[in-house]
Amino acid sequence: MKDTEVTRLSRLVALLTLLQTKRTISATELADRFSVSTRTIYRDIRTLESAGIPVVTQEGKGYSMVEGYRLPPVMFTREEAMALLTAEKLASRLTDAATAKLSGAAMDKLRAALRHSDRDHLETIAPYIQVMEPASASDRPNTYQQLITAVTSYGVVRMGYQAGESGETTMREIEPIGLYLSDHWHVVAYCRLRQAFRNFRLDRISSLTITNESFAARAETLQQYWTDQAKRMDQEKVVIHFDPSKVSPAQVQHLHDTKHKYGWAYEKNMTDGSIEILFFVGSLTYLSIWLLPFAGSVKVIEPVSLSGHLSRLAKQTYDSFYIE
Repeated sequence: MKDTEVTRLSRLVALLTLLQTKRTISATELADRFSVSTRTIYRDIRTLESAGIPVVTQEGKGYSMVEGYRLPPVMFTREEAMALLTAEKLASRLTDAATAKLSGAAMDKLRAALRHSDRDHLETIAPYIQVMEPASASDRPNTYQQLITAVTSYGVVRMGYQAGESGETTMREIEPIGLYLSDHWHVVAYCRLRQAFRNFRLDRISSLTITNESFAARAETLQQYWTDQAKRMDQEKVVIHFDPSKVSPAQVQHLHDTKHKYGWAYEKNMTDGSIEILFFVGSLTYLSIWLLPFAGSVKVIEPVSLSGHLSRLAKQTYDSFYIE
């Protein structure tokens, strides 16, 4: 297939998606969108019509798709669409530019599959959902998509990395096993320089290339990494049951956003709706201060001494604020 044919085919697919996304769009708008002449748009519309696509021409307004016609035949509920809109908002603020762009393209396809009423509802509610820029937004890395590709393709990554303590930049070859977000994006990988698994912050990566070399799939997972890290530090094991139904959604989110700072290693859902969470900590007092605001939703399984720490903190808090 010639390059010109590929370009036209890509434009026709994009045109079809756009017609399903918008209620009405003029030939001039389409021409500007695809950087072609209006005459080319007229030909493209006729091509779609000849292929059986029900394009409606509204005199003086433009083109639209017959209501109810959908490609692909995927239907979303309004609630599902809202959830994906929220995901798009998060991606635009918490990932790199490439991922944000891909998320936006995916949402365009979603909008194309919605009924007009649901599409209008999505456009109405969108301004009311905002994700605030994190403090590190100006340093947001552009390596997220590359690292995801490396994780899924088992590609060895060569990168320049700036150490947090010394500020020195060294070249590393790593075998990444996963990424996670905790204040900053991190990649966990086997570092060939250090001959061990390491945790790298994406905003400290100065250069990154996926090499042509592949590494053998490893048995290690992110969950195992957290557990092994805690055990290597010879810290105390803590098990709690957390009931998310007894606190606000904001508190639930806060717990999940900050748990990695307090020795989180593992968690699993229980049949009663609670979550069993395993920590390895160096200071029960430090963990108690974090857990105290979740009073009423946390049950200490082990060690018993943690309950004592929480009781003392609760009494100190009561004594400090009690007014006779």
